[in-house]
Amino acid sequence: MATPSPLHARGAPRSLSGLLPFLRPYRARIGLSLVFLVLAAVATLAFPLALRNLIDGGLLASDHGNQTMALRGHFQALFAVAIALGIFSAARFYMVSWLGERVTADLRNAVYSHVLEQSPQFFETTQTGEVLSRLTTDTTLVQTVVGSSLSMGLRNAVMGAGALVMLVWTNPYVMSVVLLLLVLVVLPSMWIGRRVRRLSRDSQDRVADSSAIAAEVLNAVPVVQSYTAEARESLRFADATENAFQAAVRRTRARAFLVAFIIIANAGLLLWGLYRGTQAVLDGHMTAGHLGQTVVYVILLAGAVAVLGEVYGDLLRAAGATERLMELIASQSPVTEPVLPRPLPTGVRGLSVDFEAVNFHYPSRPDQPALQAFTLHLEPGETVALVGASGAGKTTVFQLLQRFYDIDQHPDEASHGRIAVNGVDIRQLGLQQLRAHIGTVPQDAVIFSASAFDNIRYGRPDASTDEVIAAARAAFAHDFIEALPEGYSTFLGERGVRLSGGQRQRISIARALLKNPPLLLLDEATSALDAESERMVQAALDSAMQRHTGQRTTLVIAHRLATVQNADRIAVLENGRIVEQGTHAALLTQGGVYARLAAMQFTA
Repeated sequence: MATPSPLHARGAPRSLSGLLPFLRPYRARIGLSLVFLVLAAVATLAFPLALRNLIDGGLLASDHGNQTMALRGHFQALFAVAIALGIFSAARFYMVSWLGERVTADLRNAVYSHVLEQSPQFFETTQTGEVLSRLTTDTTLVQTVVGSSLSMGLRNAVMGAGALVMLVWTNPYVMSVVLLLLVLVVLPSMWIGRRVRRLSRDSQDRVADSSAIAAEVLNAVPVVQSYTAEARESLRFADATENAFQAAVRRTRARAFLVAFIIIANAGLLLWGLYRGTQAVLDGHMTAGHLGQTVVYVILLAGAVAVLGEVYGDLLRAAGATERLMELIASQSPVTEPVLPRPLPTGVRGLSVDFEAVNFHYPSRPDQPALQAFTLHLEPGETVALVGASGAGKTTVFQLLQRFYDIDQHPDEASHGRIAVNGVDIRQLGLQQLRAHIGTVPQDAVIFSASAFDNIRYGRPDASTDEVIAAARAAFAHDFIEALPEGYSTFLGERGVRLSGGQRQRISIARALLKNPPLLLLDEATSALDAESERMVQAALDSAMQRHTGQRTTLVIAHRLATVQNADRIAVLENGRIVEQGTHAALLTQGGVYARLAAMQFTA
């Protein structure tokens, strides 16, 4: 995770400034919202003036006829103020709510798109559930602030300021003393507010912890049930939610104290000012209408202060949410695009691949080398198999070739390793360009929550129906897909739960075949198939490799040596190094590591 920048330092509501880039595109709407907000506040502030005129000019008029006419005019004026207040408030509410929804949608899209661009290193230290919590819970808090709280705060700030100005103007001495004492209320409020914000951040972190546990367990429900761990996992989740509850209680307690302090302190000061105004009426220094106006302004000011106290608590809570979201957006992937990407030269043949003295350590395991001085060359159209024990570095080769990680670079070394495709260092190629020329079939087939048709076409979204069916036939998936309730339109469920392991694997193979890449990576693509399906899919893969035409280069990870006996070359890995290379027959005669592996498998 990226370290929060000083701009978003903890303990300051200015963390909300991270939302400015998302607000700038809607400056015109924000300006219009502010206009309606000010007009609504002015209409509210006009009400006490109309009330004063009603009391002094209508109720206290000496002539009954004039009194009736005056009352009618004053009540019409009050109704006109109410109409203006209703129209301007409705317009403000719509504009501000629209902004809240729009900014929240943009923020979610920005965070999600940015997370998708992160390298696997990011997910070594960040749980998926935590990311989901930030995308949902945190953005909802931001939506509350932008779409409601901020508008309420601005509206009440304008009303409160206007009411205060009118009170000072009409009662200068009394309200000047009250204003001075208000400073003594603001300073403790700021100190309490900082504590509320720290507790808000802690509360959101605890919610993210429970979300991470839920996401992890729900993706492994069969395993949980097979180990009868339902009660244990429920208890673990309950502990996490209890921690979140306790953090929320601490935050709520501090915020409740803040609100109570603000309301009580301000009410006491304002009531003291009202008491002095009442004395002025009794002494003949103020009219009854003036007192009524003062009462309404005091109510407006007290209400504005109370609302501002609530809004300040919302702002503090949203500041923590914004900080967490900005941390995600500020995180930078160590795998970066080149400033000036080079074109990848291609032809009718497959791609050539060169690993030259490659060293690599996973960031989460810096003391354990995954590859050491790894050197391997693949000719265009060649099929090369990687074999070795688990942890030998086979999957790492695939990840580095797709540039999910960058290889180690040490400035003190005279020469650096590199990975090249068709003679071009992959760090000089655009990531989209590199990966567009590579097709992969992982050992654990990935099936999306969509139809069989959409899952296959994921490899090439513009493919026609005939091309999708042809790829399914080549992967020996057509028959079982046609047997599904709705054929190719059948929804396969989350992670393909409606399919068997072998069926999921064949869908994954069809997806890679549809992409038709010049470089194909197969991570034991037949590992989940029964003997009959393995035979069919192996034949389809042999056809897909196009070994006799040289149009596709294939790199295969093999756990079962029977599947790669016909490879052009087999490279044996041990502790991140290639210890043997050759054909199946040649390696058997050497009596080395491969021969021992073959003896264990073929004699079992």
